[in-house]
Parts: sequence; structure tokens; C-alpha cells
Amino acid sequence: MTATTENPHAGQGSVLLDIGGDVGALVVAMPVGMGGIEVEARDAAASLEGPSHHPHVEVVNRPTMQGVQASLVFSELREGSYGLGLKGATQVHLTATVRGGEVTSVRWPT
Repeated sequence: MTATTENPHAGQGSVLLDIGGDVGALVVAMPVGMGGIEVEARDAAASLEGPSHHPHVEVVNRPTMQGVQASLVFSELREGSYGLGLKGATQVHLTATVRGGEVTSVRWPT
């Protein structure tokens, strides 16, 4: 079950960010066609091997003035470097550094 199945209105409104102190947010622009895929953020120093729970979010197609943009938003991550990969996979596709009280924006590699 995807987040849009659980919440059919996902991606149709604003995203609430809970940032400040040592907590920041991460916004990732995704390639077209990745809507519905889940991506997780793991501490960049941690291994991607083995069972563990990591924050994960679904890629959502969001309306913009330029048309639809696939993206994902981690609304609250502790300051640090994160390796992003598909949920449950071991490959890191992107590394991003989050700073407390800030929104970091990056683009998923194509």
C-alpha cells in the first residue's frame, strides 16, 4: 500500500516542515516516472546492510507553475549527512547534508 493509497490527497497541498535547532528538512527533485517509489535516508556513516528502520517517504507528483514535478520531502531530519536510496535496497543514489534550521534541496541523479 502506498502513501497515496492511504492518503489520496497526498501531494496536493503544502508540506509542513518541523525544523529548528539541530533539525532540518530535505527536499529532493526526482525524475519523472518515479511517483509512488519510496526512498529512505540513512546516516551516511551507517552501513546499508542489515535490517534497520530509517526515515522513508514516498515520491509524489506535485503540481507546480511549470507543470508536475516528482519530488519527496523529509520534513524533519537531524543535522548530518545522509545516504539516500530506494527503501530496502543497499545502493546509495545520493548523499545530502542537512543543516539544522534549514531546508536543503537536491536533485536525484538521472
